[in-house]
Amino acid sequence: MRVGLAIILLCLCTNATAQVYTYTDSNGNRAYTDQPRPGAKPVSISTTPAISVPKSAASPAPVKPPGRRQPPRIVHYDLLRILSPAPEGTVSHAGGEVVVTLTSEPALVPGDLFELLLDDNPVGAPGTSPVIPLTNVDRGEHRLAVRIIDIHGRVVEQTASQTFFMQRISLSQKRRMKPCQKGDYGLRPECPTSMKPADD
Repeated sequence: MRVGLAIILLCLCTNATAQVYTYTDSNGNRAYTDQPRPGAKPVSISTTPAISVPKSAASPAPVKPPGRRQPPRIVHYDLLRILSPAPEGTVSHAGGEVVVTLTSEPALVPGDLFELLLDDNPVGAPGTSPVIPLTNVDRGEHRLAVRIIDIHGRVVEQTASQTFFMQRISLSQKRRMKPCQKGDYGLRPECPTSMKPADD
């Protein structure tokens, strides 16, 4: 009975303008019809309002996966400085050797590296040592700077450039500053054995 009632209601509701009537049949059951008949009462049927579905909900656009974000920094450096050579200082060495020393506060954290810049160009591979030796630096004026890079290659901190002067002393200048003694020949580069005076 319930299945038949549902089918009748479905057929009646397909016509929005049809009037539905209800009555009690001979068995005492409630019945429905779209035809008026004695004892039947009209039934008020409310229509269900349409729901507007947003376009995004009806056909969601594909979600573009976010790009790989680098983790934020946890440790920040309060200080980064070149200790030597001193700003505007002069380094004297025949082979153009310079030992650059650095300091940072806090100390270099794991994963970060020091990178030295000579005349605005990186020198050697980044490393963790605060002592960086340079060799064969040309005589004259040069600029030094240092920066800290993290494991992702980001520059975390960088100093301003500071100037130093390279003075490459010749062997003759060294001999004049410190004359060769008998025991120096063959030991000091500026005192080769070929220059050793003959024994008396």
